[in-house]
Amino acid sequence: MSEQRKLSQEQTDEIRLDIPEEDIWTYQIKGLAAPRIGVTPRHYAVKKVLFVLVIVVAVALSVAFSIMALMKETFEYEKVDGGYKFTRFSNTGYIKELEIDYALDVEYELGNSNPEENFRIVKDESKPIVEIGSYVLNCDEKVEKITIGAGVKKIDPKAFYSCWALREVRVDENNPNYCDVDGVLYNKDKTELIFRPCDHDTYLAIKHGLDEWDADGKNRWRVEIAPEDDRYEEYEKKVMTFVVPSSVEKIGEMAFNYANMKTVYLPEGLETIETLAFFKIPPLKNVYSYKGENVTASDFTGEETLGEVYLSLPDGLKYIGSDAFSYNREMEYLYIPDSVTYIGHHAFWDTVFKEDGNLKGITQICVEADSEDALESSVDLGENWKPKYDWLLFKKNVDVLYGQERAAK
Repeated sequence: MSEQRKLSQEQTDEIRLDIPEEDIWTYQIKGLAAPRIGVTPRHYAVKKVLFVLVIVVAVALSVAFSIMALMKETFEYEKVDGGYKFTRFSNTGYIKELEIDYALDVEYELGNSNPEENFRIVKDESKPIVEIGSYVLNCDEKVEKITIGAGVKKIDPKAFYSCWALREVRVDENNPNYCDVDGVLYNKDKTELIFRPCDHDTYLAIKHGLDEWDADGKNRWRVEIAPEDDRYEEYEKKVMTFVVPSSVEKIGEMAFNYANMKTVYLPEGLETIETLAFFKIPPLKNVYSYKGENVTASDFTGEETLGEVYLSLPDGLKYIGSDAFSYNREMEYLYIPDSVTYIGHHAFWDTVFKEDGNLKGITQICVEADSEDALESSVDLGENWKPKYDWLLFKKNVDVLYGQERAAK
């Protein structure tokens, strides 16, 4: 037999170990570690204690967090000069209206398991509210109406940020600092538009009868009417169009963000459009300016009531804040008048895009300044103020056309 064949035979021969059955779990092969069957692991007691401690701590933390969640106050305040500052609101899930004049609390009815009806809101008239802080109702999805009392002196611009269900903000007529026009918040002399509620269009739809009833006959909701619907023209005019009153000189921070509207008319006396003022309004397509005076209502009844109307930003505008018009892809035309002295970073970000190989949105910017040097010397320009689009492997700024006259409407 050859050596190779002999080696192969040896490798395939069955190997048997003669191990007594009673020793099978404890038998040790020479050179290998002994089996640990039935042997207590090293440091077993310590490891067991540590494991138990980890489980106990995990359970304790879980219980603690659960208790903290249950104990979380619905309303939170802090003492300030002259009264109290409203700092945080955590909805029970069923609060749809808030009156902000005195400190509020929730009292629950024992034995009532219906979460929609087992509580009532009570006031502490020894604690007047004089300030409303930032992000008080941040991302609330239930509150539909807020009433602001006569004693409120200061409202942070971010107080009602992303309140998705909020339809109207009302102000006590005796408040010397603020007022409302049909549910939209202004300062007292209406020179600043502070806040238009996110869901104000639902309020307008109900106001003008462009809504429907639930099957229970109680709740109503907005109808987003399609262009082919016979009611679309009325819907577009009465619900999706907003007129900024002629007295307004400033549109505040986050004033219109996430609104549902297609057209806005700005007064020629407007000087400031603050940071995030028109941020992320998907349907916003038309930005017009008008020269008319004594326009006090936001309802659109026709351009004949607004005097001369022209396309895009108004003459006299000075300040355009950061992200002022970002992510509004339906906009197609932008004209910047000579009066503008400041444009914040990303002011028109993501207002141009490619679809099916074609550029859409704001594909170019028209400016009154006659050259790039003239624009850069007269305007404080923030980083990435111009929209960009993908071009091969790069992001390319849209073209700026200098020395332009405003396009006809």
